[in-house]
Amino acid sequence: MLSVAVLSVHTCPLAALGGKETGGMNVYVREVSRELGRMGIRVDVFTRSQNPRIPAVVPLGENCRVIHLPAGPQAPMEREAVYEHVPEFVANLQAFSTRQGLAYDLLHAHYWLSGVAGLMLRAQWGVPLVQMFHTLGRLKNRVARSDDDLEPELRLEEEERIVREADRIVAANPVERAHLVWYYGALSDRIAVIPCGVDTDLFRPLDSAEAKAALSLGRERLLLYVGRLSPIKGLETLLEAMESLGQRPGYRDLRLLVIGGDTDEPDNGHAAFLMERVTALRLSEAVSFLGAQPQERLRLYYAAAQMTVMPSYYESFGMVALEAMACGRPVIASRVGGLTTTVVDGVTGYLVPEGDSALLVDRVTRLLEDDSLRARLGREASRTATRYRWPCVAEAICRLYAEMRPAARSHLGLARCH
Repeated sequence: MLSVAVLSVHTCPLAALGGKETGGMNVYVREVSRELGRMGIRVDVFTRSQNPRIPAVVPLGENCRVIHLPAGPQAPMEREAVYEHVPEFVANLQAFSTRQGLAYDLLHAHYWLSGVAGLMLRAQWGVPLVQMFHTLGRLKNRVARSDDDLEPELRLEEEERIVREADRIVAANPVERAHLVWYYGALSDRIAVIPCGVDTDLFRPLDSAEAKAALSLGRERLLLYVGRLSPIKGLETLLEAMESLGQRPGYRDLRLLVIGGDTDEPDNGHAAFLMERVTALRLSEAVSFLGAQPQERLRLYYAAAQMTVMPSYYESFGMVALEAMACGRPVIASRVGGLTTTVVDGVTGYLVPEGDSALLVDRVTRLLEDDSLRARLGREASRTATRYRWPCVAEAICRLYAEMRPAARSHLGLARCH
C-alpha cells in the first residue's frame, strides 16, 4: 500500500467554507485525499491545530484521516505568522510518525507554507515532494487593489525556492503552468497540469422552483456570488452592475445573493466596506449577505439562481464556477487566470474583462432576457462539468505519483473515473 503524507499547514480540510482562510483548497485537499484513500492509498493529511478541543486525529474516509498538530498557539492566525511555527509543525509531524511507526513514500504539499514544511521533511526522509500552490503571490500582487493586499516578499522568495526544489509541481490548468514558467522560472517538464474537480453527485441540475421552495425564497430573479469577501474577488464591480440594472424598467425583481464571509472576516475589513457600498448605492433591498453556507445547501442556491457571477481580478482555477456549472447554471466570470479555461465563453457562460461593470451588465441582461439561451448554456455547462469529477482528478494524481513511485500503479485499477 502506497503511503502519502499530505500537508495543509495553514488550513484544515474539515473547516467550514467561506471565510478568509477557507475555500477551494480545503475542498480540493479533502476530496482528492478521500478519493485516493478509496483507491487503496493510505493518506494522512497533516494540518496545524487551531482548536485544542478538536480531536488530534479525525477519520476522513477509507484509508484517510486528518491529523492536527500543535504549532504555535492553537488558534487562528495570519498566514505569515504561521511561517514562524513551521519548524515546530515539522518536528511534531516527525514525532507522530515515529510514535506510530509510519513511513511515507511521498509528500504532497498544498500552498506555499506547506511547501516550506515539505522541503524540510524531504531533507529528513529522502522521499519525493509534490507541490500544488493553489494561488501564486506574484500573480496576486499584479492585481492587488491596495498596498494592504500585497503579498509579502517572504512568500515570493519561498515560492521561488519551492519551485526550484520540488520534485513535481501540479498546476490546475495550462494558464497556471505558463505563469509558473514565466514568473518563477519553473521547468515546464516538471509541471503536471491536473484540473480541480467537482462532486457531481452533490452538485447536479435541479429545478429552480424546487430549489427556491426548499430555501423559502420568493419568485424574484436571482444572481449569485459565492466566495471570500476580499478585494481580489471584485465584488464591488458586481455591486456597480446591480446599481445599473436596478435603474432599468422590469428589473426591480432582481436580487443578488452573496454567499461567503465568516468569523475570520474582520468587521472593519473589506466585508464592512462592501456593506457600506451597498448602502451608498441604495441596494439594501436588492443585495443580501448570507454568510457561509454548507455545501448541501449551497447547491440549492446555485440551482435557484439564474446564473452565478465571478467578477474576480485573479482566480487560479475557479472551483465555484465548476460547482455552478455542474448544477446546470451558466457562469459569467472575469477573463482572468484559470477562469479562462473553466468557463467556455458563449458555450457555458460568458467571460468579461475584470472591473468592467458595463460589459458585465450587458452579459447579465442577455441571459436574463433570453430564457432559451440561458437554458442552452446551462445544459452545456452541466455536460462540461462531468469531465471534472473528483475520481478523475485523483486518478491523474495517482499517475503522477507513479512517475516517482512505480508502486502507485497498482492502485490505478481501483480508480473510479469512467
